[in-house]
Amino acid sequence: MTDAPILRVSGLTKRYGQRLGCADVSFELNEGEVLAIVGESGSGKTTLVNCIATLLEPSQGTVEFDVGGRGLTDVWRLPEAARRRLLREEWGVVHQNPRDGLRMRVSAGANIGERLMANGARHYGRIRAEAAHWLGEVEIAIERIDDAPSTFSGGMQQRLQIARNLVTRPRLVFMDEPTGSLDVSVQARLLDLMRRLVNGLGLASILVTHDLRAARLIAHRIVVMRGGRVVEEGLADQVLDDPQHPYTQLLVASVLQG
Repeated sequence: MTDAPILRVSGLTKRYGQRLGCADVSFELNEGEVLAIVGESGSGKTTLVNCIATLLEPSQGTVEFDVGGRGLTDVWRLPEAARRRLLREEWGVVHQNPRDGLRMRVSAGANIGERLMANGARHYGRIRAEAAHWLGEVEIAIERIDDAPSTFSGGMQQRLQIARNLVTRPRLVFMDEPTGSLDVSVQARLLDLMRRLVNGLGLASILVTHDLRAARLIAHRIVVMRGGRVVEEGLADQVLDDPQHPYTQLLVASVLQG
């Protein structure tokens, strides 16, 4: 992890008419750093991340990313084609529901290979070999390479979605409640896998979660949101072991009591 910011969010606000999605959020993210955005349902964390990932246009504020390693650039000032290229080449997005991030009617190998092809790969043998390698990385039997994701369990689909995103080694990965739809036993296995891959590749990542255990396991820093606003932020252990805001204290207490 370096001290150079790869992402800077400044005064980011999103309104839905009279309703506030998120308000005046600012932070920086360094290379190789994992930031967890935590809060209960409706706290604004998913709205915030969708605005950062250019999936939802903010009402005000800026999102600057180190595009191509050439310095921070306001991504919302880029042409739409350049934003799509950013999502394809330098970013990855892991959705809560893997069906939102996979093509369910094509094979597992094709799901991984499509992202390689979108980034210029053309040699079928190399694409298939890389797809097979990444199935192994996410603990899916290589024999399933030609099977459709619709035949996979929910946990396997989520692992396949992770492989599809990481195969091109993006510089920044957004993960929106990646374990939220899974059984507790499956969640633990997936979290261990995500920690290994993110740390091993040195990726910058933003994790949206209501699960403080997941935040502690994976994140370096935590941002706590309530009602669309940041109420506390800091190093993960610091926020979870010595929460300062009453809302954060309630969140931590609910985990200890659970």
